[in-house]
Amino acid sequence: MFGYVIVNEPELKIKEYRKYKGVYCGLCQTLKRKYGPLGQLCLNNDMTFAALLLMGLYEDEEAGTERDYRCRLHPTKKGRIYENPCVEYAADMTIFLSYYLARDHWTDDRNPAALAQMKLLRRSVGKLSRIYPRQFKAVRNYVRRLDRAEKSGEMDLDALAGLTGIMFGELLNWKDDIWAEMLRGVGFYLGKFIYLMDAYEDLEKDIRKKRFNPLIERSRQDGFEERVFDMLDLMMADCARCFEQLPITSDIEILRNILYAGVWSKYMNVRNERNKSEEVKDESL
Repeated sequence: MFGYVIVNEPELKIKEYRKYKGVYCGLCQTLKRKYGPLGQLCLNNDMTFAALLLMGLYEDEEAGTERDYRCRLHPTKKGRIYENPCVEYAADMTIFLSYYLARDHWTDDRNPAALAQMKLLRRSVGKLSRIYPRQFKAVRNYVRRLDRAEKSGEMDLDALAGLTGIMFGELLNWKDDIWAEMLRGVGFYLGKFIYLMDAYEDLEKDIRKKRFNPLIERSRQDGFEERVFDMLDLMMADCARCFEQLPITSDIEILRNILYAGVWSKYMNVRNERNKSEEVKDESL
């Protein structure tokens, strides 16, 4: 479900991309240190955004370290990575999300790898649930409510997407302090965007496998593509409105790149591929 909150690399300055990669690699190394190689496999861009967002908001409170690092996958390149409490928090939330995402894959496809991942992450999730009871409850309730809604055939797209939004908003709300409502707002609309993008990307696969997807019936109606774009655009406009209320100056251009351009990268790829498929079908008639 995740992996949509990414940067638009060509639009970033070199120093901005290096900072983004530094946080991404810092999150990777934090996951390795705390959870081993399995933790590294859970690495995703969505939580890199969360780390950057929180670093910008709490830059005067949560100082960390920067250090040079040479990744084993890219031994000829030396980069700079960032390690701080914001990245630590993002790593912990990554484990929550990865556990329940694996559970979702097991439920949907009976994927043995997903079951193995669940078992390996279960102990860590148990420990984290005691450290972050509010966030754990949000993720657990989200999974249960979404499962009930899908099994009942709920077709209210706003309600379904809102479940992801509530959960993601609670994850961004790290300290439940004066910034809580604004962070929840950013997360709420970003979570709704993620849910809709996931349904949009998986549409054809879900049709083939006869799985639940609230867009299946809508996709048979005229103007479907335009309506999906309009919904996504509205969600990100609301997300940006909440984001711009936060007093962030550090790495603001990276964060704006993600929210105003990066999140649309996957959408454009999916839509372009779908258009190509439609052209091939037309030519074969």
